[in-house]
Amino acid sequence: MKGTQNQVSADTQGADRLGFKAGQVVQEFGWGDDVDDDVRAEIEEITGSELEDEDFGDVTDGVILWWRDDDGDLTDSLVDVTEYLEDGGIIWIFTPKAGRDGHTTPGEIQDAANTAGMQSTNTFAVADDWSATRLVPRGKGR
Repeated sequence: MKGTQNQVSADTQGADRLGFKAGQVVQEFGWGDDVDDDVRAEIEEITGSELEDEDFGDVTDGVILWWRDDDGDLTDSLVDVTEYLEDGGIIWIFTPKAGRDGHTTPGEIQDAANTAGMQSTNTFAVADDWSATRLVPRGKGR
């Protein structure tokens, strides 16, 4: 899809709605061949730097977690991804949309988030095949 960067289909919202800002460091977990490269490129364009991989060992301003239903224990992964997250940092979990392989239900996400001390606040279609759900520490609200 060369030349379509920042071009979003009518049923998606795009990375501009994720709340990242220029200069922020965003760490990516769960990368695989199925991720949406356009969303990744949009985040990098917004922040002005490449996404950091799972081995990055410094403080970050935000996390994106690509999650599929068969990736393991979501609660454990949520606890792990917050290890170096700056206080007040942004956490987004990207899951395949309903009807697609690897779909995780909103209830499963909320249960895992609650156990990890978080809550989900909003969900929207970030790409044709992926939904984005924002997680915040419990008690912070929207």
